[in-house]
Amino acid sequence: MSSESAVNDDHVLYDKSSEVCVIIGHSIEAITSAVVLASLDHQVHIYADLDLLAQQVEHYGFERHLQALWQLYGQQQQIVQCALPASADKLIQSYEGKVGQSLDEQKATPLSVSCYWLFLESIKSVWTDDNWVIAFNHSQQQTTPIIMSGIEKLGHINKLADSLQRAWVYYVPFVFLQDGEAYSSMLKPSLWLLGEKTPESSHQLTVLQPLLQHARAYHHADIATIEFARSSIMAMLATRVSFMNELSRLADSQQVDIGQVSRIMGLDARVGSSYLQAGWGFGGHTLPTELDKLQQSSQDNSVNMPLLQSVLHINDDQKELIFRKFWQHYDGFIDNKTVMIWGGSYKSGSGRTTGSAIHPLLALLWSYNIKTLVYSDKAKSSLAKDYGQQPLLQLLDSPYEQLAYAQAIFIISLSPQHQLDIAQLNQFAMPIFDAQNALSRPQINALVGAYAGIGRAK
Repeated sequence: MSSESAVNDDHVLYDKSSEVCVIIGHSIEAITSAVVLASLDHQVHIYADLDLLAQQVEHYGFERHLQALWQLYGQQQQIVQCALPASADKLIQSYEGKVGQSLDEQKATPLSVSCYWLFLESIKSVWTDDNWVIAFNHSQQQTTPIIMSGIEKLGHINKLADSLQRAWVYYVPFVFLQDGEAYSSMLKPSLWLLGEKTPESSHQLTVLQPLLQHARAYHHADIATIEFARSSIMAMLATRVSFMNELSRLADSQQVDIGQVSRIMGLDARVGSSYLQAGWGFGGHTLPTELDKLQQSSQDNSVNMPLLQSVLHINDDQKELIFRKFWQHYDGFIDNKTVMIWGGSYKSGSGRTTGSAIHPLLALLWSYNIKTLVYSDKAKSSLAKDYGQQPLLQLLDSPYEQLAYAQAIFIISLSPQHQLDIAQLNQFAMPIFDAQNALSRPQINALVGAYAGIGRAK
């Protein structure tokens, strides 16, 4: 959105609508929620640090559909960007007291708030708990629902809800959000969880009813239960990833293809096929943050969780495994080589590099003075921002550009739409180190050069 359409003072821009959804925060979840609510014909006022909000929109440029809708609804003034005021009290008063309006203007443009939606993680630097709790407790509109989202230590959001002197307080964890498909995954979520301060009160949250109806699965419960369910889901997904990665090491020693094993496991209805793909581990923001919060909760409550600690240890170690395969292939004689790296994001389809295996891989390669040629269509801008001054890094526009200069290929997070040209790879017969297990068995068998995956070999 252009700067002209942003509100840069503490007053709300009033439009013809008499009801608005007020979103507070600059996270991708906040941006996605604003776009989805706008697509459902709601007026949205989003309060945030405008610089951070702009950075987030730019950072998530790979979410092209979401970005296009964000710009469209901004131009139409259906989404209005507002500078985050110094206090929550001032924000609320701007609606309830009609700050800056004459009596005639107040009558002409009566404005009500359909919900306040706070994205806790992205407002911590501005608001303390006491600050906004007191402000909302002094609010005249005690029937206006408050929604909270974000990953917090177990019990924290429930505590905040109890501090609010109103019945309609809710918690929405974004367990359904898929990086690269943020808009569609929220509009038609796979699983919608809703925590309620007041039992059986979800009908009061009218603004979210279409999303609840479109969800493939939906469950509401008290906020503490939903918090615990959120953490449990994320911990289970992380555990499955680390479990398969640990099995992949045993598969290597037994000359068994872990890819085939995972497909067989997925046939068992008791197991299912989700999160059974061995690779370099998990990254991104959500899973690591969730596990950190779980660890905090376990320590605060003096509960030992050795399984969780093992999951994290396996994941950290797994990110260096593909480098060790490379080192072993060359018997340690790897100094001053040139390698090609395909991908950079923490998973295929995303442009985020948070927690990606490319970071430890680059650090290890550069420690041996190895030149790195990196192709990543979605994460190029992020890598340029992080490592733009690194002389051993060259970012490419094509996966096959300068392939003739490389002595090895690493595959980190190649997008599915990239069809590998095996004939072109065979012209150089260089070893391929596949941290994503992106190649199919027929492709592996067709290679002239060496191949090493995760729990898979030629």
